[in-house]
Amino acid sequence: MKKLINDPDDVVDEMLDGMTAAHPDRLRRLPDTQVLVRDDGPVEGKVGIVTGGGSGHEPTHAGYIGDGMLDGAAAGDVFSSPTADEFEELIGACDAGDGVLAVIKNYEGDVMNFETAIELAEMEGVEVESVVVDDDVAVEDSLYTSGRRGVCGTILVHKAAGAKAAQGADLSEVKRVAEKVVDNVGTMGTALTSCVTPEKGEPTFDLGDDEIELGIGIHGEPGTERTEAMPADAVTEELTDAVLDDLDLDEGQEVLTVVNGMGATPQMELFVVNRRLQELLGERSLETYDAWVGDYMTSLDMAGASITVCAVDDELKELFDAPADTPALTTT
Repeated sequence: MKKLINDPDDVVDEMLDGMTAAHPDRLRRLPDTQVLVRDDGPVEGKVGIVTGGGSGHEPTHAGYIGDGMLDGAAAGDVFSSPTADEFEELIGACDAGDGVLAVIKNYEGDVMNFETAIELAEMEGVEVESVVVDDDVAVEDSLYTSGRRGVCGTILVHKAAGAKAAQGADLSEVKRVAEKVVDNVGTMGTALTSCVTPEKGEPTFDLGDDEIELGIGIHGEPGTERTEAMPADAVTEELTDAVLDDLDLDEGQEVLTVVNGMGATPQMELFVVNRRLQELLGERSLETYDAWVGDYMTSLDMAGASITVCAVDDELKELFDAPADTPALTTT
């Protein structure tokens, strides 16, 4: 497989240097770490918002560092959690004295290492709270998790918590709105192809030319069901019905939707999916307040997409609409 890399062992290090070189006025790398933080941080009078996880999901995680979203993110090796030491460095660097909220995707390595880091940071006098995102409706347990996986809905947690922190809310309020998003969001994805990790150089699972996977994770693991390739509308219906059945929303409920590319899917195809998604919401008498389409949380070069639906009220709409200025997402 052809990739624009040098040595696979250096790919994360070189990626992080490339990110800071592209955004020198926004991002700063902590010395001798794989941690990126705001260049102007920590911000006085504001709760710090941090996250992290394996690389290969770009623009997640560090792409969302900036005004109105994250204060820092730790990058592990491809599809591998950062160490507890890296998370501890991250937390300490993003604390301005008002505490830190850690947003953790529900993968065992991330949860375990973040928990250890939080204990170490608290011993140093940092007040830390955490939320665990588990928005994937496809599986209850998987190769990487006990319980549901954390996937693209995590970006909405970053947005709401970051906006609340930017308003000057205290740590308990920032955690409350983060948990509110977690409680009201669901996601399910599909893969048309496997991804190829730099170190392996070949597909992580075999998928025939006429096959697709439903219910995929974001680490190259196959889905919950392998089926024959279907038209875009049929795939969209499978994913949307699963998410909406899980959320069990009342008629008239307003929602924010995300059609997320997995890394190798053209925008054309994502908009085709969004077209049918919005029709399905209308058929269920749900109201779309906003619709995001693009690559928000990827799986390297996997072809495919995920659909996220989040029920919103006036508070969440205000937070999702609030200004944000990051490399990967800007709202005004």
